[in-house]
Amino acid sequence: MSIFLAGGRAKRISIKRQRKQDNFAAFVISGGDDIHPSLYGGEVMEKATYDRKRDELEMHYIKYALQHSKPLLGICRGFQLLNVVCGGSLYPDIRPMRRKTTNRAMILARKPVRVCKHSKLASILGKTRIRVNSLHHQAINQLGDNLSACAYDADNFIQAIESTNKQPLLGVQWHPEYLLYKSRQRRLFRWLIKSCH
Repeated sequence: MSIFLAGGRAKRISIKRQRKQDNFAAFVISGGDDIHPSLYGGEVMEKATYDRKRDELEMHYIKYALQHSKPLLGICRGFQLLNVVCGGSLYPDIRPMRRKTTNRAMILARKPVRVCKHSKLASILGKTRIRVNSLHHQAINQLGDNLSACAYDADNFIQAIESTNKQPLLGVQWHPEYLLYKSRQRRLFRWLIKSCH
């Protein structure tokens, strides 16, 4: 629905439904299970759910997008995996690290986030103070190559990333697809579609 409202046409990719990457003008890497810690030098968590096949599949498409300058939007897990593909690392579990924010899952836009003033994200959203939802317990630790952090929460966990070069990519820790009633969140998908032309 998010892509359709932005003027595009979406096709789903999964382990069971793989498609040729050169048939796509842009990519959205969405949310889901934890990223396996072996990909960024972390430790396996006993109660975590991992999907190694999905990790490999999505890494393939991210690498393709990066190599061919295809527009890419990473959402939650996709935002984290993009960072890992670029050589960055994650915190496997930020729940004990929170001080000013809660890790209670919230699908509504209640968590305050500050967007860096001169970032690409700020120009897309037209605002530097927003509220987002939150459905994660992993977060970016070290940034990957050619990426910059462009939004933070009150505990200074990175909430969005963008490229430091002309690569058309954005990653957000929240779920804009659940916030389509907010016009500023719809702008993220419109940016993706416009970047295809």
